Amino acid sequence: MKKSVGKGPHAMPTPVWLVGTYDITGKANLATVAWGGVCCSDPASVTISLRKSRHSYDAILKRGAFTVNIPSQQFVVAADYAGIASGKNEDKFAQAGLTAVKSDLVDAPYVGEFPLVIECRLLQTVEVGVHTQFIGEIVDVKADESVLDAKGLPDPAKVQPLVYSPTNRAYYALGEVVGQGFDIGKQLMK
Repeated sequence: MKKSVGKGPHAMPTPVWLVGTYDITGKANLATVAWGGVCCSDPASVTISLRKSRHSYDAILKRGAFTVNIPSQQFVVAADYAGIASGKNEDKFAQAGLTAVKSDLVDAPYVGEFPLVIECRLLQTVEVGVHTQFIGEIVDVKADESVLDAKGLPDPAKVQPLVYSPTNRAYYALGEVVGQGFDIGKQLMK
């Protein structure tokens, strides 16, 4: 029997993404977001959600761009820090010991040390309650060669991305592969 736990953002897990922007003064900034994901395959697009009070909010609107930086598990401290400190008051890149790399495709920085980076051009915004959903078209994905598989694509086992549980506010690592998509379910087809 299931028990109601009430309404809330109990979907799990969510990604741990650090969004890179340049603020109105041109300073590189990071914001950790867990409200995000792929939202379209053509054009390839992602979505992130921020409150208007966040320092990155105006930066994305003014610059029309952002990066999604996917940290490996070794960067859990930096990821959490970027979500609790404000770019209004601190240089998050410097404090976390990270390198801001200027994208040559969009007006936003990315994290040099992170294995996977998605460069996005802002397509549109959608107001949803206390958040604004920013939809970004993927302009390019950059990956360290060390995290690519035999086909030249990012391998989650090598990236070792973090995931987040909003329910208990905890970071987790991914587990083992349990099946191949668009294949394992065929055993139930008639």
